[in-house]
Amino acid sequence: MTQENGELDSLVRKRIRALRVAQGWSLEELATRARVSQSTLSRIENGQRRLALDQLVVLARALDTSLDQLVETATDDVISNPTIDGSHETMRWPLKAEPGMTVVRQRMTHPAPDSPSRLRAHPGREWLVVISGTATLLLGNRRFRVETNQAAEFPTMLPHAIGAEGGPCEIIGIFDRDARRGHQRGQDAEKTGRPA
Repeated sequence: MTQENGELDSLVRKRIRALRVAQGWSLEELATRARVSQSTLSRIENGQRRLALDQLVVLARALDTSLDQLVETATDDVISNPTIDGSHETMRWPLKAEPGMTVVRQRMTHPAPDSPSRLRAHPGREWLVVISGTATLLLGNRRFRVETNQAAEFPTMLPHAIGAEGGPCEIIGIFDRDARRGHQRGQDAEKTGRPA
């Protein structure tokens, strides 16, 4: 076995144990879920038993992950820099593990629009968290106050808009591919003066 394979072997064993502990499961609980004996699982975690592909598949399922994630080693490109859009006071980071997903940090100074005609709807889903200040989320006919450290998640086919309440606020949003495209089209329309 090469040193690289030995490192992967050790990493996978540590990952199995870490995932089990993160779930709050004992050896016995995971062994039951994976339908392996507790002693087999203990020996796998401690390096006293060879890692077999069939057992890794079963353990990955029991740990609610994939075999790919269980044996993943790529740590290149851990750090990424944002793309900055000064006109909208945003920074964007793509999620490499989930192509199409984007993380956006935005400072908002304007309140949410008063007119229902200014709410936008488009395919996709959004998740956002307010990291400072207070935001107002308009969602269909409802109005939500989202305070610091609170999050909101919603389908973007509901007409929606967000703005600052009582002063500037900063949000971090996660957009799937469709939601990101919907917002880009809306920003492009704003620049040209066309309706979104």
